[in-house]
Amino acid sequence: MNINLESYKIFYSVAKNQNITKAAHELLISQPGVSKSIQNLERQLGTTLFIRSKRGVSLTEEGKILYEEIKDAFDLVEHAEQRLLEVLNLEAGTLRIGISNTLTQKYLLPYLESFHKQYPNIKLTIYTGTTNILIQKARNNVIDFIILNLPYPVPNDFNKESLMEVHDIFIANNIFSDLKNKIINIEDLNQYPLVLLAKGSNTRTFLDDFTMKHNILLKADMEFTSNILVTEFSKIGFGIGYTTKEFIKDELQNGKLFEVKTSPAIPKREIGLIYVKNKVFSKISKKFIEQLKK
Repeated sequence: MNINLESYKIFYSVAKNQNITKAAHELLISQPGVSKSIQNLERQLGTTLFIRSKRGVSLTEEGKILYEEIKDAFDLVEHAEQRLLEVLNLEAGTLRIGISNTLTQKYLLPYLESFHKQYPNIKLTIYTGTTNILIQKARNNVIDFIILNLPYPVPNDFNKESLMEVHDIFIANNIFSDLKNKIINIEDLNQYPLVLLAKGSNTRTFLDDFTMKHNILLKADMEFTSNILVTEFSKIGFGIGYTTKEFIKDELQNGKLFEVKTSPAIPKREIGLIYVKNKVFSKISKKFIEQLKK
C-alpha cells in the first residue's frame, strides 16, 4: 500500500482525542478535512477504523490494532520535536569546549558562570589537554571549538577567530627588587633563576621563537606544565617567571609581584578560538561564542 504518512498522523490524532473536532484543532486543519482523510484511509485499508457517535468517535477492533502499532512511533516523533524545541530555546543540550587548564581558570570561568546562570539546563563539558589532542577531538566532532593562545600553527582545515588581546611579561617578587623600574636586556635574565612553562606549550613556544629571532637562548631553572604554578613559584621567590599580565592583575596591584621590563619588549598576542571549517554550530555554541566576543 502507498498510503500518505499524513493520513496516519490524522488517524493518530483522532484516535488519541477520540474526537474529530479536537483533532482538527490540534492539527490546524478543517474538520471536514479530517473526516475526509479518515474516510480515504478506511477506503485504502478496506476496513472501518472508527465508530461515530454524537459524543465523538471510538476505535473499532481493527482501529485499535492500527493505533497500538503506530502509537509508539508518533510518541517518539512528538518526544523528538519537544527535545528539539528545548534545544532551540536553550533549555537543553550540551556545550563542548576544548581548552587548557590555565585558560579555563584565568579566562573561561567567568563566562561559564554567567552562561550557566542564564541557561542552567545546558550541560557544560570541558576537555583539557594539548592543542594537538584537542584538534583531533574537534575533527572527530567530540568538541565544538577550541580556545587557545595565539599565534599557533592552525591547521588548514580550521578557521580562526580572535577573542582577546593579551600581553606576556616577566614577573618577580621583592627578592629581586633591584630590577624594579629598570629595563633589562632579555639575555641578562640568564643571570637570574628563571621559572618558565615547559617546552611544548603555546606560551613557551611563543617566548622561545621571539628570543631566537634576537639570537637569545633563555635557560630555565624550573619548568612547569601549568602557568598557575609559574606564578605561585614566582610569588614565593624561586625566580623570575613568565606569564600573561592579564591573568595576574591582583598580584600586580597588591605588590606580591612586579613586572620585570625587558628590551626588546615582548610583543602582544591573543586568545582566540579555532574550529573545523564548515562547522555547523548549534544554537547553544553560537550563543556562547557571542558572549565571548562581547
